[in-house]
Amino acid sequence: MTAHYEPMVAVDRPAKPPGHPGLLADLVTLTKPRITLMVVVTMLGGIWLARHASLRLAFALSAAEGARLAAAVIGTALVVGAANTLNMYLERVSDGFMVRTRNRPLPTGRLPAGLALAFGIALGAVSVPLLAFEVNAITGLLAAVALVSYVALYTPLKRKTTISLLIGAVPGAIPPLLGWTAVKGRIELPGLLLFGVLFLWQIPHFLAIATFRRDDYARAGLKVLPVERGDRVTRLHIVGYLVALVAVSLALAAAGVGGRLYLGAAAFLGAGFFGFGLWGLRRSAGERWARGLFAVSIVYLVLLFAALMVSA
Repeated sequence: MTAHYEPMVAVDRPAKPPGHPGLLADLVTLTKPRITLMVVVTMLGGIWLARHASLRLAFALSAAEGARLAAAVIGTALVVGAANTLNMYLERVSDGFMVRTRNRPLPTGRLPAGLALAFGIALGAVSVPLLAFEVNAITGLLAAVALVSYVALYTPLKRKTTISLLIGAVPGAIPPLLGWTAVKGRIELPGLLLFGVLFLWQIPHFLAIATFRRDDYARAGLKVLPVERGDRVTRLHIVGYLVALVAVSLALAAAGVGGRLYLGAAAFLGAGFFGFGLWGLRRSAGERWARGLFAVSIVYLVLLFAALMVSA
């Protein structure tokens, strides 16, 4: 599927600097390596929790389990790279209108679009079968759902409706569930709650970005809440999703994932994250608050998963 782009007025872009990155570096850039790394870390969290949630699993990995979980990690990294690459291919025009994306390989013309498309398709063609046949069918199916929904639904809908954020949060929340199913071979309540935590976390995280980069999104013609509905509605959404996030994070303890240490950490971190979000309802809260919320969201997620893994 290709995204439909409305006509835009071109903006000046800097010429390619001498010594620009080579082909391999640009191909790696298409996969958004930092995002891919973060996704793999959350997937590893799902693996860790699933193994510790089952008393039947030995602490040490058998050779067969080690090979299966290695395939799960590699497959997850590849499917995320495929989704990111195809996303960059579809958004190569709108990326040229945003300050933070206009120097990517496709908007600058460093890479031909056809090569990016072929690279993304190749990554997807390798990753999904790898997960389905070397890990298990349910993990492969979830990866396919994540890839298709991100590329064929979320990416084109970003230009049409703010609801695209919720659709995009689904593939973004699947990685820890992939980790869970890679170990257990089935979807269970704790895995679904991990999915819920990532799904709900993404909403305030992204709305913070959209708030302090609203001009970029408006110039690119992308539908985001701060541009379409304004700051007040955006901040009310942030607070509402933070309430749900804290509730689901605490429910993990009730589901038997994480002990008292995790429960205390989830309550403390949730209170801090929610309090910072609530602070945004003040009239005086501006771009600085939004940037702060973005930073707090990352710290919150890292510490929450660390507490989960330590107390598992």
